[in-house]
Amino acid sequence: MGAMKTSQFYLSTLREAPSEAVIASHKLMLRAGMVRKLANGLYAYLPLGLRSLNKVQKIIREELDAIGALEFKPTVIQPGEIWKESGRWETMGPQMLKAKTRGEQDMIVSPTAEEAYTAIVRDGLTSYKQLPVNLYQINTKYRDEIRPRYGVMRGREFIMMDAYTMNADDASLDESYKAYEQAYFRIFKRLGLKIIPVKADSGAMGGSGSEEFMVESPIGDDTLIICGKCGYAANAEKAACADDSSPLQATESAFEDVATPNVFSIDDMVKFFNAPATTFIKALIYKVENMGVDVSKDANGKQFKRVKDNAGDYHPTAFVCVLIRADLDVNEAKLASTLKASAVSLASDEEVKQYAGAGHGFVGPVSAKVPLIADLSVITSDENGTLTAKMHDAITGSGKDGFHIKHVEPLRDFTPFMCADVRLVKEGDTCPCCGEKFHATKGNELGHIFKLGQKYTKSMHVSFLDVNGKAQTPTMGCYGIGVDRTLASIIEEHNDEKGIIWTMSTAPFQVCIVPIKYEGAMKEAADKLYEELTKAGIEVLLDDRNERPGVKFADMELIGIPLRLTVGDKNLPNVEYKPRDAKEAELVPLAEAGAKAVSYVRDALASLNA
Repeated sequence: MGAMKTSQFYLSTLREAPSEAVIASHKLMLRAGMVRKLANGLYAYLPLGLRSLNKVQKIIREELDAIGALEFKPTVIQPGEIWKESGRWETMGPQMLKAKTRGEQDMIVSPTAEEAYTAIVRDGLTSYKQLPVNLYQINTKYRDEIRPRYGVMRGREFIMMDAYTMNADDASLDESYKAYEQAYFRIFKRLGLKIIPVKADSGAMGGSGSEEFMVESPIGDDTLIICGKCGYAANAEKAACADDSSPLQATESAFEDVATPNVFSIDDMVKFFNAPATTFIKALIYKVENMGVDVSKDANGKQFKRVKDNAGDYHPTAFVCVLIRADLDVNEAKLASTLKASAVSLASDEEVKQYAGAGHGFVGPVSAKVPLIADLSVITSDENGTLTAKMHDAITGSGKDGFHIKHVEPLRDFTPFMCADVRLVKEGDTCPCCGEKFHATKGNELGHIFKLGQKYTKSMHVSFLDVNGKAQTPTMGCYGIGVDRTLASIIEEHNDEKGIIWTMSTAPFQVCIVPIKYEGAMKEAADKLYEELTKAGIEVLLDDRNERPGVKFADMELIGIPLRLTVGDKNLPNVEYKPRDAKEAELVPLAEAGAKAVSYVRDALASLNA
């Protein structure tokens, strides 16, 4: 593992990256010969890339072992029946690659491992004395992404660390959650990554209480909402902000129709009524799939079929009308989470007509024929369920094409089925903790921890006997790290125009020795250094190729080895000593260069591991 000569190693560098590579890590991993593309979204790791990938995995293993997690290895191909038990066979969607065995048994290529873990532990769990069960895996996953991109940052096949705990109660789950949170901070510190921990949305995973570990990135999939004053940080999918509504006067007037030909958008309404957008209620009809929240209690919700299921009863398809102050936008991730749905989308023109009585732009809460979901900008609800209107004397759609209604009083003229924060928080909104204005940045999620609760243990009938001999359902936590995207993120954060600048903990080799020519006194000196460093346990690459010095230097800088020792006739008995991130090289006596290199490597590792 440690020392190697380039003549024995497969180096395959490129001067130019293929045109499809647009981000630094994708370009540099291809140019340095770390990975090779087999097909769209499928990348093979070459020996150089695998060395760094293995180091990332080793650090993850060490830190998880330190908190008492035990490694296990479920299969990548899993039986469909356990996914049918959990209810996700239908709801996971087309990302899941399904197959059949010759015996017509449904199988899947694992996109995630909650079901496998739950089934494996369920079969051996009897007593509270066995809990918590704390297992992790580092394993291959497959998700049939529509648009795989950015190399291994978002591939179809990828490597994930997934850990799961099964706990007797919420207090035990809290302990496991905190232990993983601390382990994650140590993992990312050792890898040399600057992490932003953010409050997150549990999404299709279900559960309550979650945190994402993000890195700032211009190509990030997520928008992070951050307060520079108090440190509040949240994914835009979940971010909350302070109430910024102005107190309005209630009206005694009954609502009345106003003819509004050719008035469709909020801008049209502002001009037509000569009133600010904050006086309008925007009403949007949403189609909701696999909705856990039961709307059959609502007079307008009875029309939607509800299906009984082990994993929890649900409406396969339903429609709702979302009400929000017109200067704000709906956050669809929050809406889906609120309704416990697998997906939400704006209804089609025909569906809007069917459920609102009028076309888009004229939808209103008074006439909508579906359950009303009011954002907190319109109506709030306290813990006792007492409703308070936040808007008064409002203008909204009438449910008739070409007409709006004015003097609308929420709670007098309509009552919502539920109130929830479904507002999209943006840069410039106010921090709910300290009142500072938010700024936004793009981020990439590398890790995620969340409390799943009993979503899987209930649907998959897991139980144990408690101290009194009574059957109880355990609760679960889930903890993931994307290994490939973590590796790619290290390159994104540490590179320059010449190539990668590896952190010492993840470099494929720690030191490279480059003789100007591998002959005579230069060969002798290079071999002596190579032997000295190898004996000291340093991972060293000796470039013994018959290439021009410029080619060797360019390759070693591209590959990003943290320290280069150059052996040349002109400088002997001194050698050139150059850390990868230093501007200039320095001359060091050959007799001292080995010890200086060993100290450099050990100090860099100690600083990362501190």
